Amino acid sequence: MVKRKLFGIGYNKTGTSTLGACLRQLGYNHVSHNGPMLDAYGRADFDRVIAETRKYDSFEDWPWPLMFRQFYAEYGDDADYVLTVRASPEIWLESLKKHSLTTNPDRPMRTVALGRKYPHGYEAEHIRKYEEHNATVRAYFAARPRARFIELCWERGDGWTELCAFLGCDVPDAPFPHIRPNESGIDPRLIERNKANIAAQLARIAQGETPPMAMGA
Repeated sequence: MVKRKLFGIGYNKTGTSTLGACLRQLGYNHVSHNGPMLDAYGRADFDRVIAETRKYDSFEDWPWPLMFRQFYAEYGDDADYVLTVRASPEIWLESLKKHSLTTNPDRPMRTVALGRKYPHGYEAEHIRKYEEHNATVRAYFAARPRARFIELCWERGDGWTELCAFLGCDVPDAPFPHIRPNESGIDPRLIERNKANIAAQLARIAQGETPPMAMGA
């Protein structure tokens, strides 16, 4: 199989880790979330992010979904584009909220990617961003019928058959890797810090403080 660049362009917490595990198993030189590249995206240094994509075959998680237009402008129909989604926006939001308890509170990627440090108290805003992103991606590729684009939802039964048919490769003789990031080894002190930050954020919202979303999100 000739490997084209493959961009996972679904938000994180949509099964991106599962997509990454699949691609690694299929032999892709894969990269997942990348903090320095998300910082570059936040500075609108898109050339640096594009340059980074030349080092790998496939990508998922931040910042890659945020730059699907730039990647199509660079690679066009010679790359594959995979939109992963959850069974509902509400399921995605709950997964995001749970995950936010386990991430480093001193370096939250969500501020750049989604505009808020935590989704708590901004649930409707996050649901809107998620739905708008998916709708924008669908419309963008619907207008480019030659583009190699597919939408997948692992919760609805998509798996090796759908992914491999899209890629034009054989289905591996292996179970489909439903990946759920292990959170059991997280330092409890980190979780408590995040809980305290969330409580403070909710208190500010209750007092009428609603700062604008971070730029770049």
